[in-house]
Amino acid sequence: MKLTTFLLLLLAIGTLGSCSTDSQNKDDITFWSSNASQEIAFSKYFADKWNEEQNAKVHCQPIPEGQSSEEVIMAAVVGRTTPDIYANMWQGLVEVYAKSGVLIPLDTISGFTDFIRARCGDKIIKEITSSDGHIYQIPWKINPFMTIYNQKEINKLGLEGAPKTYTSYLNAGRAFSKDTDGDGYIDRWIGDTEVKNIWHQRLNNFYPLYLGASHGAPLVKDNKAAFNNEYAVGVFAFLQELYKNGYFAKESNTVGSDKFLAGSTATKWTGAWDVSYLERYKDEDFEYNISHMPVPDDHQGEVYTYADPKNMVIFNTCKNPGLAWQFIKTLIDDSGDLKFMELSGQIPRRQNLKENELFINLLNRYPKLIPFVDQSEYVYGTDNCEVLIEVLDIISQEYEFCVIHNKKTAEQAITDAAKAVDVLLGNF
Repeated sequence: MKLTTFLLLLLAIGTLGSCSTDSQNKDDITFWSSNASQEIAFSKYFADKWNEEQNAKVHCQPIPEGQSSEEVIMAAVVGRTTPDIYANMWQGLVEVYAKSGVLIPLDTISGFTDFIRARCGDKIIKEITSSDGHIYQIPWKINPFMTIYNQKEINKLGLEGAPKTYTSYLNAGRAFSKDTDGDGYIDRWIGDTEVKNIWHQRLNNFYPLYLGASHGAPLVKDNKAAFNNEYAVGVFAFLQELYKNGYFAKESNTVGSDKFLAGSTATKWTGAWDVSYLERYKDEDFEYNISHMPVPDDHQGEVYTYADPKNMVIFNTCKNPGLAWQFIKTLIDDSGDLKFMELSGQIPRRQNLKENELFINLLNRYPKLIPFVDQSEYVYGTDNCEVLIEVLDIISQEYEFCVIHNKKTAEQAITDAAKAVDVLLGNF
């Protein structure tokens, strides 16, 4: 049973025997961050500042350990042991929680909408607005998916920068991917991306490529599959060619050493968080740069990609949502976003980053983040669909048949996926 289906079933059954955790006093705020060390440090820094000045204290902790953060949050929702604030909510899950009635509609809090509009702009507000017209999530951070490439290896192929179209990327794969030790197995690839048949892995390959090809089109629109089109077919066909010809490795990219830093892959599709990792672990003479994801050969205009958004929410177990919002504002105002970028190397989801003197100075110190900031103007998060995980799972099943195992054509795989999604959405 999929996560969203299981959650809805449990909420329908009810929460008999559940309990809620009380803070040390009725106005105190509980705050859960992710388990990332930089984000723990960030939340502690601002909680300590708040606690020096306020009577109501903020008690912050990383989300408890579990198989996944989604499952931990689900268990907390069912048991009514949710924190007041959770600061790492995947945008694609907000709709199911909103429809389950466990989130505070933030636009009912005085000053919220004006603050978010000034910080983020109308385009982002439209994206995060739920189907019932309310807003249940606070846009916080993104990691736009882009191509990071080994500059020296790309130069050896006669290219000045990363191959930017499907054809040029395939040509680069043909030139770079080789058996270097003569054992009959390819051990150098133009790139690699996770092959596991898990729904969220499609957010790292299929989905950013689809958004790039389609100028940011949805997967689901008007409660129907919206991806049975030339763009999704083109993405499947492109990826199928990469695997069929041995230009991408078929083993899991979590096995063994980092292929990119080892020089056995020339490119990787990843987000801004990878910059701090590369800077820490790369050899001194290792040179890399950043470009947009590959797009169809006839692509015109800007290239969109997946934002990988993680947002903040206030659960309805919170006794004082207005006070919780006042604390959140300290995390996402200019100084909060600046501190977050300094600590994490990730991108705040706000407008005009390159026009604000505070952020200009930071970007001058960390120039590798500039391409991600530029890309942040052309990103999309997720559709407001309460069964988005199931949609991605269906796409992932067809991805495995077509892209990885070459058992279907791209056209048939996308058609089959769209039909299954329509059945899921009740369109028979």
